[in-house]
Amino acid sequence: MSNKALLMVMPKPIQAAQFDDLLLGQRPMFDVRAPIEFSKGAFPNVINLPLMSDDERHQIGSCYKEQGQEAAITLGHQLVSGTTKNQRVEQWHAFASQHPNAVLYCFRGGLRSKVTQQWLAEAGIAIPFVEGGYKALRTHLIERLDKLVEDVPAFVLSGRTGTGKTEILPQFDRTIDLEGIAKHRGSSFGKYIEEQPSQINFENSLAIALMRLKKASNTPVIYEDESRLVGCRLLPLSLQAKLKSSPIMVLNDCFDARVDRIFGEYVVRAIAAWQQELADPNDAFLAFGDSLLQSINRIRKRLGSEAHTHLVKLLEKALNQQSKHNNLTHHKNWISYLLIHYYDPMYDYQLSLKQDRVVMQGTSSEIVSWYKTNNF
Repeated sequence: MSNKALLMVMPKPIQAAQFDDLLLGQRPMFDVRAPIEFSKGAFPNVINLPLMSDDERHQIGSCYKEQGQEAAITLGHQLVSGTTKNQRVEQWHAFASQHPNAVLYCFRGGLRSKVTQQWLAEAGIAIPFVEGGYKALRTHLIERLDKLVEDVPAFVLSGRTGTGKTEILPQFDRTIDLEGIAKHRGSSFGKYIEEQPSQINFENSLAIALMRLKKASNTPVIYEDESRLVGCRLLPLSLQAKLKSSPIMVLNDCFDARVDRIFGEYVVRAIAAWQQELADPNDAFLAFGDSLLQSINRIRKRLGSEAHTHLVKLLEKALNQQSKHNNLTHHKNWISYLLIHYYDPMYDYQLSLKQDRVVMQGTSSEIVSWYKTNNF
């Protein structure tokens, strides 16, 4: 260690009692784990600036198993040295210079955190690391999530497909947008172009959102009615139970308005998203059509063979009109059929099983007014 590092007073590690403030304050953090570790799960607004690449980590791990810790540490210093070391320190230094209150972490708050902290100190910057690292922060959020779900009262916003539940959520003061966090609209047709966050990242973001609401007050939080899965992301068991036991507000809207809303979301905006994603208009059109066909095929068994075949024909006709005449209105035909023969019967049956929990039914303005009048 250089004289500069020896003379510098190292900040104390960030301890468990400070984790809530660390996460709620959105304090800048960088994760020095390898990219493959980071991709499996991290925390919101954290950047990955690894001490080791995936290959370097693999080599060091193999050395540790075969020859022990001392040999692995020696190999690590050999692999991350010279130009490689300088480049990584420069990245950390640049981040720390932009964010003077930055924090770093590795997996367990062990050797990688201490090496990173030491090398930064040698470069003249003192940064604290998280005691226990990623594992401790993750465990903290898991424990907090279940307790928060249990403690904070909830309402469930329900309604047939296309009534605009997601649209009215911002009109309430305290909401958790599960679909927004999961980056999925919840239905078989709800897949975004961008990938969903990992299960761990979904849970971490949910926990932090609840922590923020709990800190503000203990009045009810409104969740949109969801099944156990939002796309491929599984709701925590505690939240599944909460949604099955909380009072329900049912949002109503007329059939034509629902068709128009779905048309705007799953057709007009979806086409625009594909055109932005793919430079070639024909590629965008093909990707759009394929995504809709995949969605229909995912519910083939539940639709039944006859309904599935008819729905595919309606989609093909709509795509043909779109391709030949740039006419999108035929898409409303398959949307209408899907609502009448699939979504509405399924929703009505599910709602019939929980009528005892329904406390309000009405339009968006009626529900919002009722909620605010009752001072929830």
